[in-house]
Amino acid sequence: MDIVLLFPGQGSQKPGMAKDLVDAHPAARELFAGVDRALGTPLSTLCFEGPAEELTLTHNAQPALLAHGLAVWAVVRDRVAPFVRAAAGHSLGEFTAYGAAGALTPTAAATLVRRRGALMYEAGVRRPGAMAAVLGNLSTPIDRLCERASGEAGTVVPANYNSPEQVVVSGEVAGVDRAIELVKEAGAKRAVKLNVSGAFHSPLMEFAQPGLDEALKASGMRAPAFPVVSNVTAGPVMSAGEAQALLLRQLTSPVRWTEVVGYLAAQYPSALFVEMGPGNVLTGLVKRIAPGVATATCGTAAEVDALLAKVA
Repeated sequence: MDIVLLFPGQGSQKPGMAKDLVDAHPAARELFAGVDRALGTPLSTLCFEGPAEELTLTHNAQPALLAHGLAVWAVVRDRVAPFVRAAAGHSLGEFTAYGAAGALTPTAAATLVRRRGALMYEAGVRRPGAMAAVLGNLSTPIDRLCERASGEAGTVVPANYNSPEQVVVSGEVAGVDRAIELVKEAGAKRAVKLNVSGAFHSPLMEFAQPGLDEALKASGMRAPAFPVVSNVTAGPVMSAGEAQALLLRQLTSPVRWTEVVGYLAAQYPSALFVEMGPGNVLTGLVKRIAPGVATATCGTAAEVDALLAKVA
C-alpha cells in the first residue's frame, strides 16, 4: 500500500481537537506536553477546551493544528511510515508535513509556526487586508479579474487555488471588495469574505518575511525523509535549503493546492491520501480535484484504529 500524508491549514481548528486522541495514546499526550513546554503556554488546554475565539487567533491556531497533526503522526508513525511515499500540507500544513518528514523536530516546528503566526498577525495590523472565497466557474480567469480589481481599487491577488471551483483572493480591503463584484459579474456562485486577521499569501505579508527568514534559519531544519510537495511550486522538495526558501516564499505566494493534488495523484494514483489532523477539508478538496483517489481522515482515536487496520 502507498500512502500520501496531507496536513490541514487554518480553519480546521476547533475546541475539543485531539482530546480523545491524547486520552487514548501516550505518544500523542507526550507530543502535546512537549509543545506546551516549548511554547511556555498550555496550548493543549486551549485545543481541548477552547474558547473558540482564542483558539482561532492566528498565533494559536497554527501551532494547535501542527501539534494535532504531529500527534496523530506520533501515534501511527511506526506502523505507517514504511508505506508513506510523499506528503503535502495546505499553507500552515506544509510546516506540519516537514515535521512528519523529520525535517523539523516537533518542538522546533511548533516554535517556528508560533512565530510565523505572530508575524502574520503583525503584518495584518501594519497593513490591513482581507480575503474572500470565490465559488463556481468563472467566464474570465481569476488572475485577470484580480489584475483589473488591483488597477481599479487596490492590490488583490489569487491566494489559494483550492479546487477547480474554489479560489480564495487576498489583498487590500478595497481591492478584495472590487474583486468580489467582478467575480459575481463573471458568474461566481458565491463570493464571501473570510474571518481572517490579514491578507495571507499576498504582497501585504511582505512585512513578515524578514522575521520568518530569521526563524527558519534558526529552526535546525534538515532534509525531509520523504518528498514534501511545495505549495509554491507544486513540485517535490528533498533538501533543507530548498524547503526553507519555499516556505519563506509561501508567505506572499498563492497556495497551488489544485496543482499539488494533481501532481500527487499522477505520481501515486493508487495511494491512500490520508488527512492527518482535525476535520476533512482536504479530503473534500481531493475528491473534487482527483475523484478517483482513495481518501481517509485520521484525527481521532477511532480514525487512528481504522487507518492501522488498513495497514495491518
